[in-house]
Amino acid sequence: KELGRQSGSVQRTNRQAVLDFTYSPDGKQIVFSENRGNAHQIFTTDANVGYVCRQVTSASQDYSPCYTSDMSQILFARMEGQGISIWGHEVKTNILSSYTSGMNPCPTADGNVFLCTRVNGNNRSEIWKINGQTGVEECIVTDPFRSFTTPVLSPDGEWIVFVGESEIAGPGFTYKNTDIYACRVDGTSQLMQLTYHAADDLSPVWSRDGEYIYFISQRGNAAGTANIWRMPFTY
Repeated sequence: KELGRQSGSVQRTNRQAVLDFTYSPDGKQIVFSENRGNAHQIFTTDANVGYVCRQVTSASQDYSPCYTSDMSQILFARMEGQGISIWGHEVKTNILSSYTSGMNPCPTADGNVFLCTRVNGNNRSEIWKINGQTGVEECIVTDPFRSFTTPVLSPDGEWIVFVGESEIAGPGFTYKNTDIYACRVDGTSQLMQLTYHAADDLSPVWSRDGEYIYFISQRGNAAGTANIWRMPFTY
């Protein structure tokens, strides 16, 4: 859908069960996962023309695909047995590589470094930074009472936006709610909660200029239907 005009939406895939997707850095390709029988497989398609799709993986449980900044690889999460790990698909050679445990891969401008989500021993999710070349792994966002998932790097590489838990309490009830959070890319400063709403806020992404964050929320709908919302990022 074009943001600058009130036009209709344009369909870019003709599949049965698309789960998640991202644009390539140049905006010309879409990479997505699809549920096909007992498998979740990765496909790519042209972002502007037709419905032709190229299959990247098969007969596996693959999710959350995204291109690296130079478009040489597609990173994704693969579920195997009781664990989830980050894999890479070399676009030119079709070689698959397994990197480390985790999910929700998010590449940085440095082609060797990516962010991901991991679950710790207390069953809470944390944000990690992984250097695929040196093997250095660093936990950058964690909390003893909250879980954090789905990190997305800002266009200038200075901030991460992600989903975090928020506890909402009232007379006789307490429940875990999801809101949007952000912090500096090193994870050591300016951790802030950006949304405060009883509806679940999920799947944040940046606008290309870094001035807005788009996210999915059930707010504003009595039936709890999820829609796309936008908020300015002014920090």
